[in-house]
Amino acid sequence: MRYLIYVMKVPDFVQFTFSGMVVVNPGTRHVRPLTVLNSALQAPNHQQQIQTLTAEHQHPVLGQMIGQWRPTAAYQHQHDWPQQQQLLENDRKRRTAPFLRAGGIPLGDINTNEEIPVEANAESFLSYGDDNADGTNTTFRFIKRRATACNTNEQKGFTFEEVGSLHSSKSKVLCCHFSSEGNLLASAGHEKKVLIWNMETFDFDKTSEGHSLLITDIRFQPNSTIFATSSFDKTVKIWDAARSSKSLSKLLGHTGQVMSLDFHPRKANLLCSCDNNDEVRLWDINQCTCTSIFKGATKQVRFQPQFGKNLATSSGNGINVFDVETGSLKFSSKGSGHVKDVVSLCWDTSGKYLASVSEDSARIWSTASNGKWIHELKSNGNKFQSCTFHPGYPLLLIIGGYQSLELWNPSESSKTLTVPAHKGLVVALAESPKTEMVASVSHDQCVKLWK
Repeated sequence: MRYLIYVMKVPDFVQFTFSGMVVVNPGTRHVRPLTVLNSALQAPNHQQQIQTLTAEHQHPVLGQMIGQWRPTAAYQHQHDWPQQQQLLENDRKRRTAPFLRAGGIPLGDINTNEEIPVEANAESFLSYGDDNADGTNTTFRFIKRRATACNTNEQKGFTFEEVGSLHSSKSKVLCCHFSSEGNLLASAGHEKKVLIWNMETFDFDKTSEGHSLLITDIRFQPNSTIFATSSFDKTVKIWDAARSSKSLSKLLGHTGQVMSLDFHPRKANLLCSCDNNDEVRLWDINQCTCTSIFKGATKQVRFQPQFGKNLATSSGNGINVFDVETGSLKFSSKGSGHVKDVVSLCWDTSGKYLASVSEDSARIWSTASNGKWIHELKSNGNKFQSCTFHPGYPLLLIIGGYQSLELWNPSESSKTLTVPAHKGLVVALAESPKTEMVASVSHDQCVKLWK
């Protein structure tokens, strides 16, 4: 039996991290570079021009998945053998080096879900070592992978690429969310109906019933096929993905357009929603009754993960964090908020850090910071619209902007990795910790999957 061995010449655009190669393939036919950018150098309102590779660096599309399937493939043979050996040796040394977090603790000894104390100046947040330790300055050199059953091999390195594009809507898609197991993805928007995607077969069901106006938000109940939708028609509807043709119930009471909703992570029947009149309502979905009403949210509401002790909301250019049990305001960013209105919120998996996004900037907040942001990234004209923390690297923030995704490690406050994504604004993102899949939706009518 004969074997062919290929030696790869690594193109200049490929970035190396502590555990391997950074690879991105968001294009349908060409390999595209994952570029380390200084956000201050990005031209306002312009998509970064990315030069496609020559034919010798192209690789074929290996299948179809409801439109396009884009897995990573091997590059073609190159001939510079000495240089390849040196590159491979350098990469081996990177992967076996004892990378340290601030304070000298080996990363392998750290549980990413452990409680991390916030220092007075918060400068240690996500800072795991000296970025110039081996003469490199790669944004993701020190991020720590979350241990999961589906992928625990750190030697594979950090990869982030488009793995599928789902087309079935003729209208703008505005929201999406994964079920707890990651086997279902629901999306909705201007079409006024819900699409429920099966992530194993990539078939989908569409609700025959819908809202009378566009759907603004969609969220699954934890560990369930039950989900809820909010709409401009001032209603909230409860559905079951297993019987999705008609809604189970309708919640009435909001006097304005319902902008967002979320289920409590532990109290399965507790649902929160907000409208554009700054009103927040808590609901018992079993009884279809409103249990509490207060002010403090015009755009989005998100419960703190795991225990749900706190509720984060956005109102105008500020954020608020409420104590769910008492209804009291724990902290507010009033006076230190964004310049423009906050359009998206997300918690990290530990529930200790909160990210907020406005068109002008992204900010990281700590529950121990008393309403003061600890890290900021300027958008420089990219019109940030959405955010979520990476499901495999939970302190790595993914930001949706105009036609692209920005991957931001806050310890490198002025740098992002830019990934071409859609043909319009990326208005919502969702992540599945179970499958480590990320979904993005856009005004270009597409739902895209990333991993």
